[in-house]
Amino acid sequence: MTPASTPALTPADLRSRILHEDPDVFVIDKPAGLAVHKAGKITDHLDLYLPHLAGEDGMPPRLAHRLDRDTAGCLVLGRSPWALKRLGDMFAAGHVEKTYWAVSDGIPEEPEGTIDYPLLKLVVPGSWNIVTHPTGQPAITDYRVLGTGNGRAWLELKPRTGRTHQIRVHCAAIGCPLLGEPYYGPERIPPGNLHLLARSVSFTLAFDREPVAALAPPPPHMRDALAACGWDG
Repeated sequence: MTPASTPALTPADLRSRILHEDPDVFVIDKPAGLAVHKAGKITDHLDLYLPHLAGEDGMPPRLAHRLDRDTAGCLVLGRSPWALKRLGDMFAAGHVEKTYWAVSDGIPEEPEGTIDYPLLKLVVPGSWNIVTHPTGQPAITDYRVLGTGNGRAWLELKPRTGRTHQIRVHCAAIGCPLLGEPYYGPERIPPGNLHLLARSVSFTLAFDREPVAALAPPPPHMRDALAACGWDG
């Protein structure tokens, strides 16, 4: 049986998670705990299920970008080589607007601001980690506190760059690691409960295409913590 943290998706399950569909693009609500592709010991991943969304030509959509395994929410898929190339260029240039929600352990000193810490990937045999470091790649995240409760904050985050684990490392760097954080918090807790949601994406592929906008609902494991911070559902 597939572990509960990486649920297998039936065709109906995957279809029910479509947030936007047009001839060029799908936006789906990726479940937390499901990796987007095979890596290391991961054997259950989203790529296995994308044939469920194949078009009449039998070609499944492909990933236009990535989300961490434990991050839920909006994931963009391209349905043609042209769309994938265009999306890749737009993500690289920062022309896709992305908004995340998170719940942090700790409340930022300021109600809104910008986190500007370069990020460096440290690789050791069999493992790697992301740290803030002056010689790292530029990384910038804008944040806003939407509510607080019980020493936690409901955050809206808009990354201007797309570095690996950027939001997670940046929040930890200002003393507000995300709830359920297995790697960058004060304790190395088991993964599978990260309170991070890719809340929305918006973009326009070309002048002759309609704008795309998608909004993902908070996953079940985040709702109580969000409610304690003022989210009314």
